[in-house]
Amino acid sequence: MAALQEKKSCSQRMEEFQHYCWNPDTGQLLGRTLSRWVWISLYYVAFYVVMTGLFALCIYSLMCTLDPYTPDYQDQLKSPGVTLRPDVYGEKGLDISYNVSDNRTWTDLVHTLHNFLAGYSPAAQQDNINCTSEKVFIQESFSAPNHTKFSCKFTTDMLHNCSGLVDPSFGFEEGKPCFIIKMNRIVRFLPSNKTAPRVDCAFLDRGQDRHGTDVPPLQVEYYPPNGTFSLHYFPYYGKKAQPHYSNPLVAAKLLNVPWNTEVDIVCKILAEHVTFDNPHDPFEGKVEFKLKIQK
Repeated sequence: MAALQEKKSCSQRMEEFQHYCWNPDTGQLLGRTLSRWVWISLYYVAFYVVMTGLFALCIYSLMCTLDPYTPDYQDQLKSPGVTLRPDVYGEKGLDISYNVSDNRTWTDLVHTLHNFLAGYSPAAQQDNINCTSEKVFIQESFSAPNHTKFSCKFTTDMLHNCSGLVDPSFGFEEGKPCFIIKMNRIVRFLPSNKTAPRVDCAFLDRGQDRHGTDVPPLQVEYYPPNGTFSLHYFPYYGKKAQPHYSNPLVAAKLLNVPWNTEVDIVCKILAEHVTFDNPHDPFEGKVEFKLKIQK
């Protein structure tokens, strides 16, 4: 009992640890001989080689089942989302307010539009082709260079008075601003089979202006004409198949927004396969925004 209760000194403990690390009598390193360390190392090398091989085989088998051009799983949306430019978000969604007499309030909005449309310049669209057909552009084969599919051009001049070329202020200076509407991409989605989808913008709740008079219906000029997305931009085959694809755009120039009054505006996509009544997604098939033009 006395031996068991005897406390070892620090030097004794260090000596035992050194003896454990290397035992010159038995030739053991950390409690094992060199040959046993070799066998253990070989075992773990073989084990991890087999595990790595099984993991690589699983990944290879999975990749063989995937189509690099079409995602197996997509958002279960009935319709694509719709976005607006310029996009200024407030506490409850898109909220745009500016004063025509103070260019500091709308300069950033104009810059946003110019920066966005830079991707639609003729130079940026030089790899795309001119399309004139008003039918869907079905491509079964990869006929474009580098085993890709063709994409149709969409250039800023197609937006006419809302292109930033005719009026660099996009109508903000005169109180008749241009807004650009874009549908999000869904691979192989066809908005319609025969009729081109179009944009329709209106006051969400016309109500009355600040003078108490009824607000007339919203007057809009659309570019391209009638606010249509030509069918030859559909379907979209994915980024790998169409690396130079650009979403078609529609510009809406609002002509009679009442001064000094906040109005709610909704722009819907009218098409056979596009819905805009999803209560859980306010941007599916439509975009709503608040606008106040002060003077």
